[in-house]
Amino acid sequence: MAGYVGIFVSDPWLQNQFTQVELRSLKSQFLSIRRETGKLALGDLPSKMSRLKVIGEILSEEERELIIQDFYQNIDEEVDFESFLRVYLKLQAQATSRRGSGAKDSFSFLKAATTTLLHTISESEKSSYVSHINNYLKDDEFLKKYLPIDPSTNDLFEIAKDGVLLCKLINVAVPGTIDERAINTKRILNPWERNENHTLCLNSAKAIGCTVVNIGTQDFIEGRRHLVLGVISQIIKIQLLADLNLKKTPQLVELVDDSKDVEELMSLPPEKILLRWMNFQLKKSEYKKTVTNFSSDVKDAEAYAYLLNVLAPEHGDKSIFTVRDYLERAKLVLQHADKMGCKRYLTAKDILEGSPNLNLAFVAHIFQHRNGLSTQTKQVSFLDTSLEDNQVSREERAFRLWINNFGHSTYINNVFEDLRNGWVLLETLDKVSPGIVNWKIANKPPIKMPFKKVENCNQVVKIGKQLKFSLVNVAGNDIVQGNKKLILAYLWQLMRFNILQLLKNLRYHSHGKEITDAHILEWANTKVRNSGSQSRMDSFKDKSLSDGIFFLELLSAVQPRVVNWSLVTKGSTDEEKTMNASYIISIARKLGCSIFLLPEDITEVNQKMILTLTASIMYWFMKQPTDDRPSVASDSDTSSNSTTDDSASDSSSTDNGIL
Repeated sequence: MAGYVGIFVSDPWLQNQFTQVELRSLKSQFLSIRRETGKLALGDLPSKMSRLKVIGEILSEEERELIIQDFYQNIDEEVDFESFLRVYLKLQAQATSRRGSGAKDSFSFLKAATTTLLHTISESEKSSYVSHINNYLKDDEFLKKYLPIDPSTNDLFEIAKDGVLLCKLINVAVPGTIDERAINTKRILNPWERNENHTLCLNSAKAIGCTVVNIGTQDFIEGRRHLVLGVISQIIKIQLLADLNLKKTPQLVELVDDSKDVEELMSLPPEKILLRWMNFQLKKSEYKKTVTNFSSDVKDAEAYAYLLNVLAPEHGDKSIFTVRDYLERAKLVLQHADKMGCKRYLTAKDILEGSPNLNLAFVAHIFQHRNGLSTQTKQVSFLDTSLEDNQVSREERAFRLWINNFGHSTYINNVFEDLRNGWVLLETLDKVSPGIVNWKIANKPPIKMPFKKVENCNQVVKIGKQLKFSLVNVAGNDIVQGNKKLILAYLWQLMRFNILQLLKNLRYHSHGKEITDAHILEWANTKVRNSGSQSRMDSFKDKSLSDGIFFLELLSAVQPRVVNWSLVTKGSTDEEKTMNASYIISIARKLGCSIFLLPEDITEVNQKMILTLTASIMYWFMKQPTDDRPSVASDSDTSSNSTTDDSASDSSSTDNGIL
């Protein structure tokens, strides 16, 4: 183990980007470069990093220089190994994007605005998001001393540097995502506490559906404006579109005629449902066009004029339909919205410029405020049956978020619909086991011919059998047909394989041996026993786990300072169990575990999700350098006299910090 101390990486997010093999290779190259130059500065990297695979092959020295200058103001700053890794990831993202989706290396990053060379931000969007934050967080006890934020300044990015604002915003978007007991909220945070908040924020953002590929805690700490704004925009978008599903707004069935159409509606992303709703309302007016986007189709503000007149005719001004000037019409539209009590989110100029994000926010808020749908919900048998199975719904959610976590080119909104052509499943298989997919025989979307989808899914099944999944009497066409039970079973086996493979790849600990469920179970019990506790779990479906105490003791065993035991309940009632489960999830994410389960999965002891939680904690612990592990949690320990500090999570001490 001593040989690995030299590749110690403190940032949990940074740790999760590399295997130990990759770290060893990069460490060797870093040391080689530094020996050549003596003191290594950022300005030296454009030329020196030409020897790195992919980066040197695809990006010219001038391009590498521009990228580094774009991210770092002081190119004379000395580079340590972690800085070297961050630069490597930035360059790798650009190189991977340049090479296209055919890249099969072990790194893959979202090809989105957050990884482009031009990192410009929209002042209109910033102003709108600041207004949203000021409105929804104005009564927060911790943040009210910082609010309202002045949108004309960069105060937003300064306030976001401690991580509290973003954590609170996530809870506004999806209430209960973060247990606020896990947030470090002292007025002045030390670097470790700040980093913990950002780690909690990033893992929680992924857990509600944000794409945060190639974004790390350091980006928030340094106030990278385009990245901070990009995450904020996603969080706000999720909040504004939260009601655009049949579970939250069953009245949406009014948009369709039969059960088959309901099934199609349920598979649509929220933006598409919002467009369908808008066109449904516009059909009640004299507006004859179909709105297909929130940009060019609404620039003239005419669709808005008719929409608001349908929804709130009592506030309308009929002169708006005779106004020829687009700007004047847009102003009248916003006046109408104001009378309805809708937040603007945009200016008349933004409407004319076709800002898609702000127009989407505007329409979503109109829908939240007054959707114009019948209060009498149609009885649709498909809807009744499909929303009853909460277990299926929760598992679908967990697998969907896990798949999207890889940063595929296609964002998955519903695993039962969006995986049926096999392409995203092949992409996921290639991420989990690089090189296992035969891309020469794969069919890339859009796929019009049904047999091409079957070909993709046949390869998915073939690879599954190669990985020893249980797929008796399963064919590719079963996936194409959207067999829910089969798809969930396949995804569970794929997620489990990924977890076990990650653990196996930490060869310095497992010596390359296969990791099994039994190993994970024994590891967890050993950790808790060595910390001095008598708790244990007999299996991943042990009903005694429902109170959460075992997992709190496990988390405390791997990192003593992370659990504040004064906040833990006895877990005697359902309410106390839920409180403990919520705390467990947030504490695990705060450490650096990327998990997608819900508190119910713990209180109801969902065997699959309990395994993923335990394995994620084990994976985090095994990635920590030996010298940074608490002695009470050592594999070789058989006893311990250590006790846990009850006020650990509020402590500013970093002696046993995870970083």
